[in-house]
Amino acid sequence: MSFTYTLWFAFFGLIIGHLPGAITGAVVGFIFDNLRYTQRKNATPEAGGFVGPLFTLLGAVAKSDGRVSEQEIAIAERLMTRMNLSAELRKQAVTSFNVGKQPEFDVTQTIAALRNWVGMRRDHAFPVLDVVIETVLAEGNPAPEKMAILRQLAFALRISDMELMALMAMKGYAWNASAGGRHGYGHGSATGGGYVPPQRTPQGPDPYAVLGIERNADDRAVKRAYRKLISEHHPDRLGDLPEDMRKRAESRASEINAAYDRIKEQRGFK
Repeated sequence: MSFTYTLWFAFFGLIIGHLPGAITGAVVGFIFDNLRYTQRKNATPEAGGFVGPLFTLLGAVAKSDGRVSEQEIAIAERLMTRMNLSAELRKQAVTSFNVGKQPEFDVTQTIAALRNWVGMRRDHAFPVLDVVIETVLAEGNPAPEKMAILRQLAFALRISDMELMALMAMKGYAWNASAGGRHGYGHGSATGGGYVPPQRTPQGPDPYAVLGIERNADDRAVKRAYRKLISEHHPDRLGDLPEDMRKRAESRASEINAAYDRIKEQRGFK
C-alpha cells in the first residue's frame, strides 16, 4: 500500500497548522491512500478472464493484412504453452483465435472487453500490449492494418503513443508516432499514404526511446522517467497473472534498467 497522500497531506498540514495540522493532514491522507488501495485491489482482474478476448484480438491482428501466417499461428500456440493454459482454456483460446481471424471482424467489442478486464491497472495493460506486439511484429516490419489495431488497443488501455513507442523500442524497433495519426483507428488514416512502419534497429534499442524521453531531456527528467517506468513495469505488482506475463515484465524491467545505465554512462551521472 502506498502512503503518498498521507505524506503530502501531512506536509501541507504542517505548513498550515504546525503539528496539529500535520496530524489532521496525515489522517485525511491515509483515508485517501486506503481508498485508492481498496479500489486497486478490487480492480485486480481474474487471471483467466483475458484469454478469450486476448486470443480473439490476436486472430484479428494476424488476419488484418489479408492472411494468417505460419509465424503468427506459431506465436499463438507458443503463447498458450507458455501461459500453461488448461485443456479447457486452451480450447477457448483456439476457438477465440479462429473467431478473430474471420474476414471483416470488428475488434471494437474485443478491445472493450480487454479494457474492462484491465480496469485501472496500468501494470496489467502493459503485459497485454506486449503479447499483442509480439503478433504485430511476427513477420518483421508490420503492416499498417496491424499497427492500427495495436494503437487502437493502446488508446483504449490509456497507454500513450510515447509509451507504446517505448514498448516497441524494447523489441528493437523504432517508430515515428506521427506517421500514423492518432485519430485514424478503423477509419483508414492509419493505413493511408505516408504511413511509415516501425523499422528494426540493428544497433539495438535506443535507450531514450525505451525510457520514452527526448534526447535533449535534462538529467532530472531522465531520472523521473526511469523511476516512473520501473515502478509500472515491476513484475512484483502483477499479482496472480500467468508466469509468462511475469517473465515479460521482468524482461521489460531489465530493458529499462539497461537503458538507464547506458544513459548514465553516456552522461556521467549516478
